Amino acid sequence: MPYFDAASAAPLHPVARQALLAALDEGWADPARLYREGRRARLLLDAAREAAAEAVGCRPDELVFTSSGTTAVHAGIAGALSGRRRVGRHLAHSAVEHSSVLHAAAAHEADGGSVTEVPVDRSGAVDPAAYGDALRADTALACLQSANHEVGTEQPVAEVGALCAEAGVPLLVDAAQSLGWGPVPAGWSLLTASAHKWGGPAGVGLLAVRKGVRFAPRGPAGERESGRAPGFENLPAIVAAAASLRAARAEAAAEAVRLRALVDRVRSVVAERVPDVEVVGDPERRLPHLVTFSCLYVDGETLLHELDRREFSVSSGSSCTSSTLTPSHVLRAMGVLSEGNIRVSLPPGTAGADVDRFLEVLPGVVAEVRERLGAPAAPLSPPRSPAPAASLVVDALGRRCPIPVIELAKVIGEVPVGATVTVLADDEAARLDIPAWCEMRGQEYVGEEPADRGSAYVVRRLG
Repeated sequence: MPYFDAASAAPLHPVARQALLAALDEGWADPARLYREGRRARLLLDAAREAAAEAVGCRPDELVFTSSGTTAVHAGIAGALSGRRRVGRHLAHSAVEHSSVLHAAAAHEADGGSVTEVPVDRSGAVDPAAYGDALRADTALACLQSANHEVGTEQPVAEVGALCAEAGVPLLVDAAQSLGWGPVPAGWSLLTASAHKWGGPAGVGLLAVRKGVRFAPRGPAGERESGRAPGFENLPAIVAAAASLRAARAEAAAEAVRLRALVDRVRSVVAERVPDVEVVGDPERRLPHLVTFSCLYVDGETLLHELDRREFSVSSGSSCTSSTLTPSHVLRAMGVLSEGNIRVSLPPGTAGADVDRFLEVLPGVVAEVRERLGAPAAPLSPPRSPAPAASLVVDALGRRCPIPVIELAKVIGEVPVGATVTVLADDEAARLDIPAWCEMRGQEYVGEEPADRGSAYVVRRLG
């Protein structure tokens, strides 16, 4: 069964499995003890730290191992904010950061701090100048991921890092998605990553803090990992994480070329074979193995289930696939279509034949889901009477994505050019998907108006 969700968790690398099994036999003792077994464990821990630091591009004594990438992010943000509290309590981050950054920012704001969210363009990238404008005299920390976890767009880390350095603000880079593919550009002051993204075992994160960065760990002090990651180290998993990072990096150059070609094929063929699809993310400045696209008039959860039935494992940022029924904050920040969203992230070793079969299956699956939902077959229906209505109101209250957009598409042809259709909807996804539909269909999105329930979205027919 083809597994196309490496951005969530990459399959365990063979080197990680070998290192893990070996370390279970050799690295079970406490590395803080001075007897023989402890010294042996300490040698393994030191070797793992050196290997990870080499891949990160820092000194071994600047890097600690945590229990996860999320823990590393939370510890890094909290420690930097605490260490620089005399400077101020302002935090800046991009609008498309991983949820771990957003949660840490929300906690900081709830505690009395201030936060600035830097917007992104339609490809998902920040404008370095706009990021520089967000920095203030009281900015204690800035956060910017190296590459986006949902659409693959790489961020201008070097440019933003230079602006942060000029302003005297440390930059924390979440490198979870990119570290297995190569080093992070210069300019960062703190860096975090997660082993299961590059084929290491789950439950191991990295936190690197450059010398000279003011850093004060929050919470009770610990004796291990420089006091920045309390608790007994999971040494076998750490050894496996470092070994697999080194192995993944050794294979990255050749595998990136191969996977980029497969992703380029997905990007082009999906746009050719699937009507009404939006391929999102930067087409050039992106991770080599990841592509995201959204299909109009499609229920994302149903689409995922149908692909799973055909033995393809993919991910989605559609609100229909989340417990919160809200679209991905990444897609929302980009202003792109969220309904029917599919993320394909290929693990190393993916066979071209599996990608070809996916491209053969996908168009039929999308068509089947659209037919089941009653989506319009034609882009725009002609008026059904010689005197079309001056305006229409569509009541889609209580109906989830993509039904409000489908109902809009069904009736837009019944109003004359220049007239409006107002869609009443209480689904959060409508706020993103109706403007995105207008962009794709060449219609005018007039705006959102208050309503007794939900919101009223006004669309003007242009042609």
